[in-house]
Amino acid sequence: MTTQPTVTVHTFSQRLSPTPRGARLARHLALNQLHAWGIPHGSDASDAVAVIVAELAANAVTHGRVPGRDFELRLSLVTGSVRIEVTDTRSGPRPPGPGAVRQPEALADSGRGLVLVDTLADRWEVLDRAPLGKTVRAEVDVPPWLSRFQVAPPVR
Repeated sequence: MTTQPTVTVHTFSQRLSPTPRGARLARHLALNQLHAWGIPHGSDASDAVAVIVAELAANAVTHGRVPGRDFELRLSLVTGSVRIEVTDTRSGPRPPGPGAVRQPEALADSGRGLVLVDTLADRWEVLDRAPLGKTVRAEVDVPPWLSRFQVAPPVR
C-alpha cells in the first residue's frame, strides 16, 4: 500500500475596513503572511501577490464598498500556489472576468487594476457570493522548492 503525503493548506483571513487605509493594510498583511510561510520579500511570487492584493483591495474599497460592511482578504498556501481571495458585499454588476478585461485608454486615470491581475495571476475568476457580493479569486504559482513547506505535517 502506497501512502500519500499529508497536504497541509495554510490559510490567513482578515476582515478590513473599506477605506484606503484598509486596502494598504491588506497588502502589508499579505506580504507579512507570505514571509511567514517562507516566501521571501522581493521574490517573483511575493511581488505578484502584493500587486494583486493591492489592486483587488483597492477595487473592493472603490467599487465594492457598502457603508458599515467590511471587505475580506483571504490567502491560502496550497500545493503549488498562493490563492488570493478578496470579497466585498456589494451586489450589482460584476467586474469583467479573465479574457474580458479591456485595456484602458493610454491617458486614462484608472482602469488598469484588473489588467494587472490578468497579467500577473496564473489563474483568476470572479465568483458570486451568497447572499450578497462577490469574490475575486486569483492564484500565483510558487516555485517547486516551496513544496517542502506544503506537504509536511503541521507542527504542533
